[in-house]
Amino acid sequence: MFPSSSDVGRESWDGPPPGPRRTAPNAYGAPGAAPVTAPDERRERAAARRARRDGPSGLQPTEPADSETDAEENEDDAEEVEPVPVRRLLSVAVAGFAGLLTLGLIMGAQTAGPGGARVPYAIVIFGVQLLFVLAWTMAIRPPALPLVAGVCIAIAALADFAAISPDTATIAPVGYVAVGGFVAGVLAQLIRRVDRVRVTDSLGATLLIVVGVVAFATLIVLGRVPLGTQAIFVCLTATGVSLVVARLTDAVSAWPRLAPQVPRGAAGVVLGAMCGTLAAAVIGSYVVGFTPVSGAVVGLIAASAAGLADLAAGYSEAGRQMAGEPPTMWIARHMQGPLGGFALAAPAAYAMCVLFLT
Repeated sequence: MFPSSSDVGRESWDGPPPGPRRTAPNAYGAPGAAPVTAPDERRERAAARRARRDGPSGLQPTEPADSETDAEENEDDAEEVEPVPVRRLLSVAVAGFAGLLTLGLIMGAQTAGPGGARVPYAIVIFGVQLLFVLAWTMAIRPPALPLVAGVCIAIAALADFAAISPDTATIAPVGYVAVGGFVAGVLAQLIRRVDRVRVTDSLGATLLIVVGVVAFATLIVLGRVPLGTQAIFVCLTATGVSLVVARLTDAVSAWPRLAPQVPRGAAGVVLGAMCGTLAAAVIGSYVVGFTPVSGAVVGLIAASAAGLADLAAGYSEAGRQMAGEPPTMWIARHMQGPLGGFALAAPAAYAMCVLFLT
């Protein structure tokens, strides 16, 4: 049967018969999907979420933070960090201080003799140890600072005496002094109740200062072994050249910056280690008991260790400043890098002389 005219009119008037509702396709052509949000609308929604999260007073959040929004804010904060400016005159002054340390330690070793003639060199070493204690205690600021500094100065004197007094050159008494000095430094911090809370955090700082002080005494022991004086000459020359060249390079151009908060450049560290190795190789071709190859190997280890120690001191100082700790004495802050470099190069020179050269 054919539909009547009334049914046709009703269908055209009421629209198509009911069925599944279709939605407009999205940007990918798939029907039934959510519409694409514009970038401006997304930013407006993020701003609204931050406003609801911070609340009317801006003190207490009202809903959980959006991870994507927090990541974008952290990236913006990281981009706003301005690099610390490099002070060229200060870099030149630190290079001069490293050069003076090199001359003093090398000339003292060359003038030292057997028996009581080693006392003048021990006095030179003790003066460097005093500078190390001053610089590193003022920079690290361990609990009971005066007591720790006094204990470290006593340890320096005992370590120098332990390096001179034995009839045969041995480093064992110096090691015993280091262990006893560390225990004494920890006990000095436990005397006062105020410092007991921070004693766990200060163990590393106390150990670092004690080991650095005792490390300089190994140069006295090294001067008593065969080829020891020549090893001091080669290793400390490489160390001094590495530190001086690195600092002078930073004065010219601290590029590329290793970190925005550290005014040092990678070019200075690498160039300093290379120049120190070259200087040790040249000296090794003229010094008895060395060859250019052995001089280059020993110089490379000493120069690299000193350069990395100097750089690590800069990173630790930047970390303390970012943590909000009070600034230290400026002269102590800038002396700790070269002093730390020589403190690490001294036992390295002893180990290379005993294990590699003799």
